[in-house]
Amino acid sequence: METLKEKVITNTFLPRDTIDGAGVRLKRVFGGHYTAPVTDPFLLLDHFGSDKPEEYLAGFPWHPHRGIETVTYLLEGKVLHEDSEGHKGTIYPNDLQWMTAGSGIFHQEMPRPLDQKDTREMLKNVGLPTSSVGFQLWVNLPSSQKMKVPVYRDIKGQTTPVVKLGDGTSVKIIAGEFQGTEGSFANTGITDIAYLDVVMVPESEFTYIPRKGYTSIIYVVGGSPSVGYPEPMQLRQNAAYVFSRERDAVKIRTEDDKARFILLSGRPIEEPVYWYGPIVMNTREQIEEAYRDLQNGTFVREKEPVFL
Repeated sequence: METLKEKVITNTFLPRDTIDGAGVRLKRVFGGHYTAPVTDPFLLLDHFGSDKPEEYLAGFPWHPHRGIETVTYLLEGKVLHEDSEGHKGTIYPNDLQWMTAGSGIFHQEMPRPLDQKDTREMLKNVGLPTSSVGFQLWVNLPSSQKMKVPVYRDIKGQTTPVVKLGDGTSVKIIAGEFQGTEGSFANTGITDIAYLDVVMVPESEFTYIPRKGYTSIIYVVGGSPSVGYPEPMQLRQNAAYVFSRERDAVKIRTEDDKARFILLSGRPIEEPVYWYGPIVMNTREQIEEAYRDLQNGTFVREKEPVFL
């Protein structure tokens, strides 16, 4: 059997502290015109997290999106969300909200700490933590799908498949496939991506084989895992690493400590990106059209987006 060739790290992104929404402090791991060609089809990754409610309670009030998908994955706290057509809900730790903005929608996401009612509902007996921690990922849409009907999907943590490896490592499959197990979000042909949450035990090795030519990225949430090719390299917590599209496999190792990271892999779209605020299209003219729609009150083309 032919030996798998390890992929090489080609780019490293160190997050920068920023304020977004109405005043939420977060770490922007990557995002913007300059990073988009490197991380294609992924546009932006934010890591929000604080145990100080004043740093996140202002939230992300009503704002528009067009031309992308947004994926919110919550680790701690809760997020109240609502769209312009009256769909609303709450996601809790380990839950996700996957929104295909398509032709255009307004929504808001408001992080909150858990309260006593939440802890009873979730059978928690650990007091009332004040933290709100999670990730928001933006995924680009190809030009043929940028104006599709918006779709909302709430994905509950307890329904997300987890694969346990022989050494004790666990792999939560949010999207895509790993070792024959399909994730919670089945790719529909709109975007073809994998999204894994991997928790490694000490002295273990994790191997992921993406499809040929795909972009693969890991973001280290905890611990100090390493790669071994072309020479040993320890990875930093709260840093993202982009792997070469050539060669076969992403291989991550641990020594004395456990580690946690999210892994993203997707087929590059390789189309022009014209980006302004929360709207990502292919041309300046399309952005100008979107802002005319906002001014004219015609931004939401589909009055009944799909809610799954």
